[in-house]
Amino acid sequence: MINVNNLKPGITFQEQGIVFVVISTTTSKQGRGQPNVKAKVKNMFTGAITVKSYTGGDKVKPAFVDKKEMDYLYKAGSEIVLMDSVSYDQIQIPSEKIQWEKNFLIEGMKIKVRSFNDKILDIELPANISMEVIEAAEAVKGNTANNPQKKVIVETGFELDVPMFIKKGAKIIVSSESGKYQGRA
Repeated sequence: MINVNNLKPGITFQEQGIVFVVISTTTSKQGRGQPNVKAKVKNMFTGAITVKSYTGGDKVKPAFVDKKEMDYLYKAGSEIVLMDSVSYDQIQIPSEKIQWEKNFLIEGMKIKVRSFNDKILDIELPANISMEVIEAAEAVKGNTANNPQKKVIVETGFELDVPMFIKKGAKIIVSSESGKYQGRA
């Protein structure tokens, strides 16, 4: 059993047959009582994000989620095709399981597939991904106060804000968790 005081991002646990992964936690303590733990969690079956509240000292059942490294090959209709780089077995995952992650999928990318009891849950991307800018507006002259930003579109079609000096064809690093610009590649 996992004490809720020890929940950290990335930890998986079960509750009523549902597998959750912790996104973030906050702890608050008032007076002499037990602390309250609020965990922002993602339902691994549906992808829904919720906040669960616990009293300090409560315990949750761990979920042993398997992670297998695979290569992203291509998108086939409403599914993506992945290949095991050791056995060359291919699997398909429905796009609705990876709504956010598909903004960062580049052909040939190594990703991890998470499964529980031989049922595929979702995929895990690297934290930072190098992407090419395919469309960038020109910098507006005089717009230089307070950290100016402009919109660009990267090779997957994802749109994000970047500093004004980024131009079309530049390689940038994008966070797969927040979708924000991290720096030049």
